[in-house]
Amino acid sequence: MQRRVVWANIMNGIALAKPSRQQLEWQDMEVGLFVHFNIETYAPEWESPQSFEDLPDPDLFNPVKLNTDQWMQAARAIGAKYAVLTTKHSAGFCLWPTEQYEYSVKSSRWRDGKGDVVAEFVDSCRRHGIKPGFYCSYWTNAFMKVKEGRVASGRCEDQERYNRVFLGMLRELCTNYGELVELWFDGGIPEWGPDIGPILRELQPNAMVFQGGKYSTIRWIGNEEGVAPYPFWNAVPKDQFPFFAAGLISKAWTDGVGEAWLPGECDTTIREHCWFWRPNTENTIKPLDKLMAIYYKSVGRSCNLLLNSNPDRDGLIPEADMKRYLEFGLEVKRRFSKPIAEGNYYDRDPTRIATVELIFGKPVKVDTFVTMEDLRNGQRVREYVIEAYLDGSYVDVVRGSSIGHKKIDEVDPIITDRVRIRILKAFATPVEIRSFSTYCCSS
Repeated sequence: MQRRVVWANIMNGIALAKPSRQQLEWQDMEVGLFVHFNIETYAPEWESPQSFEDLPDPDLFNPVKLNTDQWMQAARAIGAKYAVLTTKHSAGFCLWPTEQYEYSVKSSRWRDGKGDVVAEFVDSCRRHGIKPGFYCSYWTNAFMKVKEGRVASGRCEDQERYNRVFLGMLRELCTNYGELVELWFDGGIPEWGPDIGPILRELQPNAMVFQGGKYSTIRWIGNEEGVAPYPFWNAVPKDQFPFFAAGLISKAWTDGVGEAWLPGECDTTIREHCWFWRPNTENTIKPLDKLMAIYYKSVGRSCNLLLNSNPDRDGLIPEADMKRYLEFGLEVKRRFSKPIAEGNYYDRDPTRIATVELIFGKPVKVDTFVTMEDLRNGQRVREYVIEAYLDGSYVDVVRGSSIGHKKIDEVDPIITDRVRIRILKAFATPVEIRSFSTYCCSS
């Protein structure tokens, strides 16, 4: 396998990034379930440790009712195609019996030290048709006295030991649990960190990589609200790639022209401000209308949505959360499972203006448009207009810039018998519209 980033073709003097097959498949998944479950579930103050003293006792970890199949029911409820588990978080506790050190499930009383949450999670994913992914942070490890990627002692030999331990953990995760869809290196892999590339190339060549330094294939969107910026461009300039890959969004920029394809993932919580389960926070579960707004501003802005879950100390996602997941998934289906009409555009003539017209045959109420580019040759649309036929002529109802994987546009309800989308400007031609569809989503 060559370098994991797919660099651009040069067309009409413009650097036009193209996605890999794996990136396209990942973008088609659209929704994933984040699973925050670890010793921080029992000791929430260690989610962001302020010291390295008095680590949580491994025996705190005792999910007596652990049911990873129930987690997958949550994933299926929201329409997720993949799930990402926090195999090791800030405290350094490992949910699998790692051979790298003793601070893991094998030192806990849970199942007499013979349990493996990661194995159960992966088995459940495969039973339910969900692709598994792992979160494993290098940036913080309280057990090894590491903060922001640096060992507390400052000694080179201790830093090198930590790097070896981390690579050992990564090799275990990438070897023992089959093919993975995504690897999350929260906080990033700094330049003094280990070279994860050889392990990724050898063992998980198809996995998406989040904040994996030069091996990154997807990027953070800059907040934990689940809201992507607009316009959102998948292509980033080569000199901006390191900033995007490290999550330094405030320092990064792109105008849609660039050599590297780096799609976005929007992560957010189901309970306000809570990644791990905390008692008495049921009242902070996000209301359905807020979740739908997040969906429109993540999936509907060409990004994937990674919606969090927080199993409790028994190892179960609380019923209140499960209810909201089901409501959310059903509402997405209600709005988008059956379009009024749908079309596409694959004319290879580069001189033609890409246009898709939908004729309904009778006047109908319309309030939502969903447009998808065919991204196999890159993100090409840079300006478009959606028009509705009203009083004998076409009238603008939406103007936008980026489309990418998917763009959802809402308008005040209109009655019309036909609509169309026209591509006004493009980075390169021909432009290919994978789908243009219209809906009436209002109750």
